[in-house]
Amino acid sequence: MQKLVEVLADKQALIAKSLALVLEKITTSLDQQDYFTIALSGGSTPKPLYEALSSQPLDWSKIHVFWGDERYVSPDHPDSNQRMARLAWLDRIPIPATNIHPMPTDEPDPHLAAQKYDDHLRQWFGVNSPDFPVFDLILLGMGDDGHTASLFPHTAALTVSDRCITVGEKDGNPRLTFTVPLINQARCVIFIAAGESKRPALHEIFSAYGDSFSYPSRLIHPPAGELYWLLDAAAGSSFV
Repeated sequence: MQKLVEVLADKQALIAKSLALVLEKITTSLDQQDYFTIALSGGSTPKPLYEALSSQPLDWSKIHVFWGDERYVSPDHPDSNQRMARLAWLDRIPIPATNIHPMPTDEPDPHLAAQKYDDHLRQWFGVNSPDFPVFDLILLGMGDDGHTASLFPHTAALTVSDRCITVGEKDGNPRLTFTVPLINQARCVIFIAAGESKRPALHEIFSAYGDSFSYPSRLIHPPAGELYWLLDAAAGSSFV
């Protein structure tokens, strides 16, 4: 695993660096293969990145967009990660509808929805269990509690090792999420984190002796891929 931690001066510089890195990964991959796969994170931090991507002159027909986690709400709900990405980016570019792969949230049981998306990923990538699909790029955020995707501290989702998708839980509300082994198969994982409130969790995540079940972002270390931590100064000044 190649790990890089970079601290940028402010959030504007953080987004600019994130955009440059994402574009680099897209162009490099498309020089070597016919399509590029990216899984998106939710939350407020990546929204300016998505807005910036909407003005890039890319061949969107070769880019396939997935989600790393999703709140179990309808696609038009204000809390939907899919809705945020569509409004900021995907609805503003000429990308084929078949290149957008949202997590389903219409099943009465979220576990059925998790299995449906698991099946979709395996069919699309042509991968059977026990192997996992390999994404070109997975974007992740990190909460103040050290969670990433919908992998929350001390929850059962952290130990799921035989599926691509499982059900996470936050305050009693279900969410769909990539599992740890799926994320760790990626060719590249980029964490984007901003704000002083992230410092305590980052200290534990970067510590040699931190607790991975208390700070789930520690579990992300793609053995054959690249891992980037992009931080603004408010979050990462202690790690320069």
